[in-house]
Amino acid sequence: MTDGKLYIDGRWTGGTGDGFASFDPATEARVWRGNEASTAQVGTAVAAARAAFPDWADRARADRTDAMKRYQAALKARAPAFAEAISRETGKALWETTAELGSMAGKVDLSIRAYDERTGERTSETAFGSATLRHRPHGVAAVLGPFNFPGHLPNGHIVPALLAGDTVVFKPSEETPHTGQLMAECLEEADLPAGVFNLVQGGRDVGAALLDQPIDALMFTGSGAAGAHFRKKFADDPHIILALELGGNNPLVVWDAADAVAGIVVQSAFVTTGQRCSCARRLIVPEGPAGDAILEAVNSLVDRLIFAPWDSTPEPYGGPLISQRAAEQALAALQQRIDAGARVIRASGPVDNLPAAFVRPAILDVTGIEVPDEEMFAPFLSVTRVPTFEAAIAAANATRYGLSAGLVSDDPKNWDHFVRRIRAGVVNFNRPTTGAAGDMPFGGLGASGNHRPSAYYAADYCAYPVASFEAGTVMNIEGEIRGLRA
Repeated sequence: MTDGKLYIDGRWTGGTGDGFASFDPATEARVWRGNEASTAQVGTAVAAARAAFPDWADRARADRTDAMKRYQAALKARAPAFAEAISRETGKALWETTAELGSMAGKVDLSIRAYDERTGERTSETAFGSATLRHRPHGVAAVLGPFNFPGHLPNGHIVPALLAGDTVVFKPSEETPHTGQLMAECLEEADLPAGVFNLVQGGRDVGAALLDQPIDALMFTGSGAAGAHFRKKFADDPHIILALELGGNNPLVVWDAADAVAGIVVQSAFVTTGQRCSCARRLIVPEGPAGDAILEAVNSLVDRLIFAPWDSTPEPYGGPLISQRAAEQALAALQQRIDAGARVIRASGPVDNLPAAFVRPAILDVTGIEVPDEEMFAPFLSVTRVPTFEAAIAAANATRYGLSAGLVSDDPKNWDHFVRRIRAGVVNFNRPTTGAAGDMPFGGLGASGNHRPSAYYAADYCAYPVASFEAGTVMNIEGEIRGLRA
């Protein structure tokens, strides 16, 4: 078990707030124990970031790049142990957390490229001298991290922010404080100036205290409900940049597809035990025998999936949800749909002889049933049967969310129509809805975001553009002024 610390102004210190802990949901063993940051400590962290900002922003771009390269080296050196730590804290399979560490290290090179391409500097000659485009950092960025990818997702905000010249105060999810502490240790090894990166730990009250401080940006990955709260909170503060990557009630349409459908559906709906914001929550299929065949194939493949502790042999496909409480909430939401009339195709419930955070995948037929337009963050899939492809697109778009969507079809004409009509920020063809890439944007519409996509486009919200029109010497421009008396 790890003793928890905060990292403020280049120093490790204990929190002076309430005590809390994180647990391995696969074994219920305690992983991390520490104390929350007090309101005063949160204020100290933001003040340290504010004081460090002018020097960090003014440093040569190469200095900040070199610092991120040192951070990358620390991630790579620690990768096996770090991946195991994330598995222990989240319950995710080791193959997943090993990939997460690879994405974290790879984010550095991708962010450097994105900074150059999207927020760099360029100058063009003019008749009077030159016109120059520059980008300047915003200031102090508050980063709130999620539990499902507790390293990769906040890392996707932190690295581009630091490259741009912003300073950071990071609060991990209260479910994954150990992962946040390990990230801070790697950033300490990068030899950043004191105050450039700060770590505070705790739950909702600590996050609220952070957002009550004089910050310049909020970078958040989490639920649509939390995102809606932040929009309201900062509605009268347009100077505070909001970068919100939120959830989705994501549709996957399967139409005119003969083979290999089940694997795409399963990987869309059940990977990471359904704990990805881009997971398919809604499967839309044709009425009649074609739809029946799709569901039969999916059900058969789900039978073969192994859900077990992360260090099990054979290697599991998935693990538990993040906590017993999360499992109870997910099962309650599932039962609400059943009570509303949904037909059970595949029932959920506990996994034999394992802690209560484990739940079985579920499939419900909700055709003709009015169910909440909400994300169930669990391995639960709702099926809707429709008569035509146009009806399938309409059903897919019948949500206030718009993060990811997918089409599985052997007919390219279907894809041409689908990609022009569907409203989502990530739209995949014959690939899982969870497919994404660090060198592409990642974000959604409606309740899924605020039109500030992350991944490669994170550079856009970490700095603002400055246009300058410059003459090397003071010029007499009276001749350009019209309407003067002779």
